[in-house]
Amino acid sequence: MAMQVGSGQAGGRRGRRRRRHAPMSEINVTPFVDVMLVLLIIFMVAAPLLTVGVPIDLPETRAKALEGDTEPITISVNSAGEIFIQDTPITIEEIVPKLEAIAENGYEERIYVRGDQDADYGTMMRLMGRISAAGFKRLGLVTLEERDS
Repeated sequence: MAMQVGSGQAGGRRGRRRRRHAPMSEINVTPFVDVMLVLLIIFMVAAPLLTVGVPIDLPETRAKALEGDTEPITISVNSAGEIFIQDTPITIEEIVPKLEAIAENGYEERIYVRGDQDADYGTMMRLMGRISAAGFKRLGLVTLEERDS
């Protein structure tokens, strides 16, 4: 007749340890959703600021806006006659080589020309003539929608 002393205590401790630290099988997605909502708000606020940054006073017209899937190539002429591709200043002689390097779809790429209301008409026509002579046929003039006064 042997007696086991303390066997109840040792077994009890092991049993408690197993029950006390059960593995957690759930993922808490609340912090992830919070971060994603903050990023969404930041991008919603920042997106309108990412448009072409050359300040130009565009003329107004009654034409409707064109629909497009990709970001177009935009050439801007300010009132001082300076020419920009997107935000980069460029001379009129460098226009054609830069456009050929930028155009993804070759000569079928749409090119938007933004001219300041006070820009020299001759500069605008020389610019459009060079673009057209280089083989780019899909030119578009960017204007503001006319407001009833």
